[in-house]
Amino acid sequence: MAERKLLILYGSQTGTAQDTAERIGRGAKRRHFQCRVEALDSYDVASLINELLVVFVCATTGQGDPPDNMKMFWRFLFRKNLPPGSLCQLDYAVLGLGDSSYPKFNFVAKKLHKRVLQLGGNPLLPVALGDDQHDLGPDAVVDPWLLALWEKILALYPLPPGLEIISPDVRLPPKYTLHYLAEDSPHPDDGLLQPTAPRALPSELHPFAARMVSNQRVTAESHFQDVRLIEFDVTGSGITFSAGDVVMIQPQNCPEDVQQFCQLLRLDPDRCFVLKPTEPGTSLPALLPQPCTIRQLVTHYLDISCVPRRSFFELLSYFSTNELEREKLQEFSSAQGQEELYSYCNRPRRTTLEALWDFPHTTCAIPPDYLLDLIPRIRPRAFSIASSMLAHPDRLQILMAVVRYKTRLSKPRRGLCSTWLASLNPEQGVVRVPLWVKKGGMKFPADPDTPVIMIGPGTGVAPFRAAIQERVAQGRRGNCLFFGCRQKSKDFYCQAEWEELVTKGFLTLFTAFSRDQEEKVYVQHCIRENRRLVWELLSRESAHVYLAG
Repeated sequence: MAERKLLILYGSQTGTAQDTAERIGRGAKRRHFQCRVEALDSYDVASLINELLVVFVCATTGQGDPPDNMKMFWRFLFRKNLPPGSLCQLDYAVLGLGDSSYPKFNFVAKKLHKRVLQLGGNPLLPVALGDDQHDLGPDAVVDPWLLALWEKILALYPLPPGLEIISPDVRLPPKYTLHYLAEDSPHPDDGLLQPTAPRALPSELHPFAARMVSNQRVTAESHFQDVRLIEFDVTGSGITFSAGDVVMIQPQNCPEDVQQFCQLLRLDPDRCFVLKPTEPGTSLPALLPQPCTIRQLVTHYLDISCVPRRSFFELLSYFSTNELEREKLQEFSSAQGQEELYSYCNRPRRTTLEALWDFPHTTCAIPPDYLLDLIPRIRPRAFSIASSMLAHPDRLQILMAVVRYKTRLSKPRRGLCSTWLASLNPEQGVVRVPLWVKKGGMKFPADPDTPVIMIGPGTGVAPFRAAIQERVAQGRRGNCLFFGCRQKSKDFYCQAEWEELVTKGFLTLFTAFSRDQEEKVYVQHCIRENRRLVWELLSRESAHVYLAG
């Protein structure tokens, strides 16, 4: 009998594709498959020729780009020298997650499906095109597609004699088990925030603990929005960047939320544990020290402030000892309950921690072993770098709006990363922030005579500040900036810096202050007003145009 092995590979940017891949993995376990779920870039792509059964789950980002964790796989797959029949023994299916409001809807999934077919693969089903814009979200496509997929797979690989599909009423074992250490065992130190000895360049798996040098509010105190210019010291990290690059910052939960979470789940934050995978071959989560305390796990790893997904309520329903709570959780995890779940969770942006409050009987019954199955990890946040190393050697700056807004819930919603960064005060002692740098999508012209037109309203001006500093340091003068904000006196970021460059002849600056007069004026009005100059730069001098929001 053929070995019943299934490989699920995902490319995920925000975590949805990973969540869906894990869901398919649970389906495979219920059907007694040996199953691995892996990010495409953690998988050794050369082994693909030996696989017999693979499901790909992939998101599309930006303008039809593959997610970061499948970029290497993507490059390999499209190499010209791969022989046409190299995947002829592979049965495969591709599930795409996209958003039909973008022109390149599910581009990556369609292209992947076609490429594997070209290489000789045998598609079990047409590619699934999940759509964020659908009233029920991607699940409207994913649910029926998965039913068809399991039918196809079980026809090829029937259940072994005497085995039944594990009923949905039965809870699957957790991915890891927590083994508590004796109460008196020595505490692990807070590993994440120690400056690492630079091995390789800092990356997601080895962030650099950069010292925060300054954290300065750049909007007037009377202005509704709090915007910060934050500077980090990256001396000795090996980090280099140029204009247009992006810094990734790994945030953490605030102590009050961590304490609340531990109280709700009746966990002792100071208990030490080591993680053991339930199945051999499962790798341990990166970035989690071993041994680890509950407090470290909740502070640095579990995303208790994210809006929970359907899979959260599905797993939660298994722990429920309370009839009413269990019924509600089962409804939220059913296909029919998705509209109600959307109104409960997504529309008001309710957090995981708040959802746990609403199900108190279930929450105090959650076995700690399941925490890593229940709650996703905290994802890093991306910020445009707002400074140039030529102007500020060994320093890296960001311009960050603190995210805070109201929904129908009484408590204002707060951005996890911006709220945490804004709360740090380097004047009260050394503050360190885990970060690394990624190439950005903006490339500025190599030719010193090519002028650049930059349109950067609000904090969108951040990458242009880096570009202008870099170009001025290189003696380039063709810099034209359109900047817009609400009021000249309240949120005109970097005003003094721009005005000095204008005086020195390095910058042509056009400003739109939308609320400083009766009729609103925006950057597009400025561009129209200066259309002759803009056209001159474009037609005569082949200027490059950049836009950041």
